[in-house]
Amino acid sequence: MLMKDKKLIVVIDAQGGGLGKVLVEKLKNRIPDAGILALGTNAVATSAMRKAGADQYATGENAIIFNVKRADVITGGIGIISANSMMGEITPKIAETVSSSSAMKVLIPVGKCNIYIPGSEKYSIQELIDIAVKNIVDILYKSEGCELM
Repeated sequence: MLMKDKKLIVVIDAQGGGLGKVLVEKLKNRIPDAGILALGTNAVATSAMRKAGADQYATGENAIIFNVKRADVITGGIGIISANSMMGEITPKIAETVSSSSAMKVLIPVGKCNIYIPGSEKYSIQELIDIAVKNIVDILYKSEGCELM
């Protein structure tokens, strides 16, 4: 059970959970005092993030919709805000709930969801994840404004 005074980082992933796994590992390493809640669209994604060290985990559309409101920060691939992305695993309800959340969203611009972010191609996926983790640290510990880079 997460303590109420811990900041909660929600990591959302689909398919095989590879991106979420790396995010959980790096966040646990950089921010050990934060709670990590892994939310997978399927059991494989959730299991990968659980094995990476998530403090709590749940699977499926309802679990994502129910738990997102608890988040201080939401992270994952950019597809988590795009209906029917990730081979259809991100339902319109998931995309709407994540997009509408008041939590800060730190999204990795993975190019598999028909969304292109100019400038992101100059970084490897590992570099993008490292940048995202740094931004999450800044958000949780500086908590002022959105100037992150």
